[in-house]
Amino acid sequence: MKQILVNIVPEETRMACVEDGELESVQVERASHAHLVGNIYKGHVQNVLPGMQAAFVDIGQEKNAFLYIGDGLPHDAPQGLVLPHQKIHIGQNLPVEIIKDATGIKGPRATTHLTLPGRNLVLMPTAAYIALSRRIEDEAERTRLHALAVRYAPKGMGLIVRTAAVGITEQEFREDVVYLVRLWDAITAKYRHSRAPALLYRDADLIIRIVRDLFGGDVDELIVDDRTVYDRVVELVELRLPELAPRVRLYEGREPLFRKYGIEQEIENVGARQVALKSGGFLVIDKTEALTVIDVNTGKYVGKSSLGDTVYQANLEAAAEILKQIRLRDIGGIIIVDFIDMEKDSQKEALLAYLREAVKHDRAKTNIIDITPLGLVEITRRKSRSNFESIIYSECPTCQGRGRIESPETVAIRISRDIRRMEHKSHAANGYEIEVHESVAEELRQSQLMMNLAAEYGTDIKVVVRPGIHPENYAILQQS
Repeated sequence: MKQILVNIVPEETRMACVEDGELESVQVERASHAHLVGNIYKGHVQNVLPGMQAAFVDIGQEKNAFLYIGDGLPHDAPQGLVLPHQKIHIGQNLPVEIIKDATGIKGPRATTHLTLPGRNLVLMPTAAYIALSRRIEDEAERTRLHALAVRYAPKGMGLIVRTAAVGITEQEFREDVVYLVRLWDAITAKYRHSRAPALLYRDADLIIRIVRDLFGGDVDELIVDDRTVYDRVVELVELRLPELAPRVRLYEGREPLFRKYGIEQEIENVGARQVALKSGGFLVIDKTEALTVIDVNTGKYVGKSSLGDTVYQANLEAAAEILKQIRLRDIGGIIIVDFIDMEKDSQKEALLAYLREAVKHDRAKTNIIDITPLGLVEITRRKSRSNFESIIYSECPTCQGRGRIESPETVAIRISRDIRRMEHKSHAANGYEIEVHESVAEELRQSQLMMNLAAEYGTDIKVVVRPGIHPENYAILQQS
């Protein structure tokens, strides 16, 4: 049984997709963290870096958008937006779509290959080609949909046929095209009459995206816990998918929706560095600026037969959990998995085959690249929107995201170096007062480091605990 649960509070909207009692994916949207992905802007080019083949485009946001020159307008771009023969240059206005939210110090990523998504189709106004979702597997249906796309694609534009298009009639197909073309005409009109930077088109909010992208015949229930949003969802579904309207349900229970279905605890665990496996093994997930690293450990799992089979079974269980965690955390980019070493090549190939088959169910494009000579599995996954973790968590103010801080002993030794340096410049006859964190003060008392320094330089050193000071920080004051 597949369910979509939607929890609404004024501050945020949360969506959880549950299949047979297992949490498959989760999304959260807050007004204070509005996504830019899918938005189309009339941008103003602020800077061009030929050496990086890139431009920075002002879209009216805090950070300029990064535009790779290779993502510039193609030769057959529609007239009226930008001259086809123009090169991107400073001061130029051009339409851009945000394809990746800002992360850390990086601004959003933009492209001029624009897309307008509908439920069944995606219109590509600046690219004249046809594409079909890789999740449409029936060859006869692929042939039928491709023929419809060729027949109804507007001149000079392209279409992507989405998975939801399976089984739709020719009339429904044509109506989707007509709707998207009218939307594009409205955008181009707004482009001509607006001053850059300007928002031309805002992508749908989470509620609309749920109905548009997720709610289909494979979903048994869509449960919403807010009356106003429920009415809005019913209206949308009756307009686009009237046969599915009976599957939309309003939750009015006293117990919170996510707690009722056991989702709250699972969401709280999403940020954990260590993930337990049912067999007794566990995963360790570490994220760096460049990639995400996942380590597989057997833990208490000892198996029932040979060592080779034990390792293989542990890796298979870990593989399933890894793909689940990647979806839940919406991890994108490069992912490196250090599975437990397997001796048989057949087992390595079987593990890769399992992963490649399992990722077909991930809505984000995911590639299992290969297994390296060191036994590391390389995975890439497309990511565009800010993920769940980046919205829920912020960098630790104590460790600045390192995951650790200097030990009290290390800080104590740094203090001793600073005092020696100060003494080499001028002797403090009246002594020093050192303000430190309580853990460093305890280290200094136990090691007697300051007592030894005081004896070495013939001066007095007083250690004082300053409440609230960072464990790595300290102040050395010369007494007058």
